[in-house]
Amino acid sequence: MAALISDVSINQKPYCYNTTKAAYNYDHEQYDVPTIDYFMLFSNDPNQRSKALNYLRHVCQDYGFFYLVNHGITDNVFESVFKGISDFFDPIEVEDRRQYEKKNPTDRIRWGLRSSPGENREYLKVVAHPRFHCPPKPADFSEAMEEYFKRLREVVRGLGKAVSKTLGFEECYIEKAFNLESGFDVSAMNLYPPNFQSKGAVGVPDHTDPGFFVSLVQDVNGGLQILSNAGNWIDVYDMPPNAIFINLGDHLEILTNGKYKSHVHRVVVDNNKVKRISVATLHGPSLDTFVKPAPEFVDDSHPPAYRGATYKRSLEANGDEIDVQSSIDQLRLQVI
Repeated sequence: MAALISDVSINQKPYCYNTTKAAYNYDHEQYDVPTIDYFMLFSNDPNQRSKALNYLRHVCQDYGFFYLVNHGITDNVFESVFKGISDFFDPIEVEDRRQYEKKNPTDRIRWGLRSSPGENREYLKVVAHPRFHCPPKPADFSEAMEEYFKRLREVVRGLGKAVSKTLGFEECYIEKAFNLESGFDVSAMNLYPPNFQSKGAVGVPDHTDPGFFVSLVQDVNGGLQILSNAGNWIDVYDMPPNAIFINLGDHLEILTNGKYKSHVHRVVVDNNKVKRISVATLHGPSLDTFVKPAPEFVDDSHPPAYRGATYKRSLEANGDEIDVQSSIDQLRLQVI
């Protein structure tokens, strides 16, 4: 078992928004990813709202991931985001991006290029909240991302309320437990495969993500796979138009003492056949929030299954704040 940690110790081409299927070929399970209608979670019709919340409860407990539709973020916002990212990843301008290579753990903008058998991508990571950071170039890129994150924060607040209700609590439960108003959000904008020859079929290896949940949007279908409860890889493939893929995070699992679980996922690139852009945003508690299994989820039959730590310390366990690497294995206790 890994060592436990504690709070104390521890040249510019025209851009085209493409929603067609990508020709990925790999072993996978045909599987329908659940779809949650965000609007229905707040319906004025009590019956519709109750049905939507009950379904969300079922999905969170039995799946841990879903497509989110009718969330209010428009196509124009997504199109501006993908165009901006495509412009940023211009292969001719790669040397201009090297100024954002890792310098110290306090970076709030970080660029990287990976080409190995285990990981193949070019990425830009930025802190999106509580203070937004972004490179000033290309033109309009920062404005497009800021607008996207502004709209996304509204979705985060709404899902916090809805998830709280599914757990049987008042709408403010998750907000208070994670201090979401000051929540630490990091966004990874990815190009798969990178602008240079990749060295394998893996874009990002198997992992879970820290935080409340991770939201993902992409410009083509395919690439992302998630591990089901049955131990099979599921393609996140036929995403509805304008949908956001939501995967529950490690710290929601910790808070609920395993009632709602985060799921292992990965990215495949299919040997350079398809270019794909994704935006994965990890929505976390505030850095100083101490997260442990809440008393409401602990009893004689369900003893604490995780050690508590501040969000900052849990992020630092395997990297730094902008690396946002999971440490749930180190936080997991051996329950007898």
